[in-house]
Amino acid sequence: MDNFTNYGIVLVTTGSQQEAEKIANALVEAKLAACVSFTSINSIYTWQGKVNKDQEWQLLIKTDLTRFSTVEAKILELHSYEVPEIIALPILKGHQPYLQWIAQQVD
Repeated sequence: MDNFTNYGIVLVTTGSQQEAEKIANALVEAKLAACVSFTSINSIYTWQGKVNKDQEWQLLIKTDLTRFSTVEAKILELHSYEVPEIIALPILKGHQPYLQWIAQQVD
């Protein structure tokens, strides 16, 4: 195992590109994420007993998962959804220079 086992991707969806950009900027500026990529996606999901189909924005937040609680709190502060998706996936392996770059960007 390497020294970068705490790094991962946090997935978040938003209802608009503006909200995605706002959350992405806040996380990077606060040094809670090294990078946030986002793209338009189509989602089908059940909410309050009804099946919905919406265009959303998927954020891929590259961060140190030991900072998850702080990342989550910042997202909740800025997010408009009642129950936003905020889930973390560990990076099991990665290009060492890239993982080092994440380490240097996240406080």
